[in-house]
Amino acid sequence: MSAGSPARIPLVDLAAQYAAIAPELEAAALGVLRSGHWVLGPAVESFERAVARYLGVPHAIGVASGSDALLLALMALDVGPGDEVITTPFSFFATVSSITRLGATPVFADIAPGDFLIDPAAVRAAVTPRTRAILPVHLYGLCADFAALDDVARSARVAIVEDSAQAIGAERDGRRAGAVGDLAAFSFYPTKNLGAAGDAGLVTALDDRVAARVRRLRVHGSEERYVHVEVGINSRMDGVQGAILEVKLRHLDRWSDARAERAATYSALLRDAGLDAIVALPQVPAAARHIFHQYVIRTPRRDELRAHLARTGIASEVYYPIPLHLQECFEFLGYRRGDLPESERAADEVLALPIYPELERSQQERVVGAIADFFAGR
Repeated sequence: MSAGSPARIPLVDLAAQYAAIAPELEAAALGVLRSGHWVLGPAVESFERAVARYLGVPHAIGVASGSDALLLALMALDVGPGDEVITTPFSFFATVSSITRLGATPVFADIAPGDFLIDPAAVRAAVTPRTRAILPVHLYGLCADFAALDDVARSARVAIVEDSAQAIGAERDGRRAGAVGDLAAFSFYPTKNLGAAGDAGLVTALDDRVAARVRRLRVHGSEERYVHVEVGINSRMDGVQGAILEVKLRHLDRWSDARAERAATYSALLRDAGLDAIVALPQVPAAARHIFHQYVIRTPRRDELRAHLARTGIASEVYYPIPLHLQECFEFLGYRRGDLPESERAADEVLALPIYPELERSQQERVVGAIADFFAGR
């Protein structure tokens, strides 16, 4: 940016969030450092209880990352070689790598065109005798269709593992993300709505025995020191992360409401500028609470628009540019371009705009103005 140019608008502003609650965060972190309980320990246990109450689940288990949370959830169901797990190709890599790391086979079901979420009809069509679980992704902060997926899972007698990495606090039909499936996985990567000061994740479980197994698996399959019931992994949440997350959890609903308000402002500004006839805006079902982890528009001219925004100092991002069935490492699955057309088209068209609770209306007006300038000039 040249001298005198407007300040850059970031995709997310973690420094602004930190500044607003710095004394709380620093006191919580210092308390853990002074306690000497730096891995798991009281701070993690306290956060687990708090987040279980928030989600309305009996069990919440803190782990090292969202990727580990997915892996541990599937491990707890004994997913392995010979099993199939139905999921979406339009998601972050860990959704599918958690399946293949266990020797199981991911089976992709396409997304619905309007909301980027896995299509329950496509899931039903993908069920086979080898199906062990359905792994829907609550993408961008919007829950997948719980009722329809429940119906498929019950008919097929398979488990549901929710990928809730982007959806803590989201709801649909009165049910909260992470409280519907047999298990669910959350990510607390710093840029998430509820973000740690590093990597951290969470598994929720409805069944007591399954929850106990996840707790065992996260510490090398051990319930008693040096006594290993099974082979697990090392995936323990740090005490500092637990303390920081519990502080932030108290602010989460306010932050999520602020994101929804800014999403509504974006949509109103884009409509007022007549841009809703040019770019597709996010769709929110009437019975859903969308927490807007991302505000995503779509246009066939996505790459040109993104370059234009970058030239004007506005950050944007593509989540996700290559659908998972077309990733090189999954070529062995045999999918080809054209097999999952809605996911492929979304990957070519989606663009996430800056959104965070501290985003100012003037900044949003500037973003929309830049989008209007791009289309007016072409």
